[in-house]
Amino acid sequence: MGEVYRARDTRLDRTVAIKIVSATFGDRPEARQRFEREARAVSALSHPHVCPLFDVGEATLRSPRSPAPSPVAFLVMEFCDGETLGSRLARGSLPIDQVLRYAIEIASALDAADRQGIVHRDLKPGNVMLTKAGAKLLDFGLAKAVGPAKAGRYVRPDDHASERSGDEASVHDDASVRSVGPQPDLADLCAGAVGPLSR
Repeated sequence: MGEVYRARDTRLDRTVAIKIVSATFGDRPEARQRFEREARAVSALSHPHVCPLFDVGEATLRSPRSPAPSPVAFLVMEFCDGETLGSRLARGSLPIDQVLRYAIEIASALDAADRQGIVHRDLKPGNVMLTKAGAKLLDFGLAKAVGPAKAGRYVRPDDHASERSGDEASVHDDASVRSVGPQPDLADLCAGAVGPLSR
């Protein structure tokens, strides 16, 4: 539902990533709700392996599809220079030291979200960026705040219907185990295979 652009912050002289609601979904309430969820979730987190949020707002822009200016919601985030885990897996297997490093970093990021009572709900290789500083967890657009009392639920998109329905009740107690680190997923990273985590 979002489009991401590389941009330059002229005030602070740094490269950033700007995420806006895609023109295809811009008029849909669920797209705006997803943006708001992502902003709230990421702003509550401070972790070296979660892509940080710098700014959030709304700009009035003219679209080629409409002569009248229209409001566009945007997020300004850290620019993560690297490639997604999905792109890396498409080229083949990862060395075991990298598999362990990235698995630990992703689990650490999810644990930080968990401690804030936030369930990511969209864990997949396309939402993990590999940079020189390590793995960065992206896209909290499907995240749900369930409170610290419901800790331990991370949820892969193919595990539960809650990805599509947003039903908190279907976020199961064992989701943290099923989401990251089970042996098949780590084996897939080693082999470069398209397994459960890669879908």
